[in-house]
Amino acid sequence: MGEMVSYSSNGGTSEGYLAVPSSGSGPAVIVIQEWWGLVPHIKELADRFAEAGFVALAPDMYHGEHTTEPDEAGKLAMGLAMDQTAKDIAGAAAYLASRPDVTGRIGCVGFCMGGSLALWSATLSEHVVATVGFYPALPWERMSPKWDNYAGKIAMIHCSEEDGTSAAPGIQQAKQAIEAAGGEVIVYDYPGTHHAFFNDDRPEVYDREAAALGWARTIEFLRTRLG
Repeated sequence: MGEMVSYSSNGGTSEGYLAVPSSGSGPAVIVIQEWWGLVPHIKELADRFAEAGFVALAPDMYHGEHTTEPDEAGKLAMGLAMDQTAKDIAGAAAYLASRPDVTGRIGCVGFCMGGSLALWSATLSEHVVATVGFYPALPWERMSPKWDNYAGKIAMIHCSEEDGTSAAPGIQQAKQAIEAAGGEVIVYDYPGTHHAFFNDDRPEVYDREAAALGWARTIEFLRTRLG
């Protein structure tokens, strides 16, 4: 079980949910929410990462707001201020890098809206060296990523069939830009899956087999790259 913490964010203060492994230390992972906000599902994922040996921090991107209603979630996502979001992510990375219990490198994992933000994170902080995006949903134009910052870094992208698989234009754009910058990209397709297939709070789209495979691939990837 983790706890809410505050951390510095480029002159301001942000909050997030922090979970630490039972061993007391490990590499670190930033866990970025879907468009619902910092809901129990995301906190539970941070706990799962801690159980897998990572110091996990889930920043509260909406600063206290969250919802279970799709229309309200869409409004929150559309209203997300990207300049503040960039500060929150970079601040989370700097906070983790400063913690004595972080003994490895730092990665970032996100889902849906957070999948795009997770891939973006490596362009925002030198501390973030490996990223994982589950079905990234935000258009890159909203973030204007400086893909050149991916040199020497690596990304993993999990793609649903409903979103167009890895052939979708947004996935291809990110893949080509990261590789052109000297980074590496690993892409996985999950046939027959819906968007948000990893979210077991949404039985209408959850795919147990695909979620288990995506989790296993993610944990192996992060252990290899961050440990």
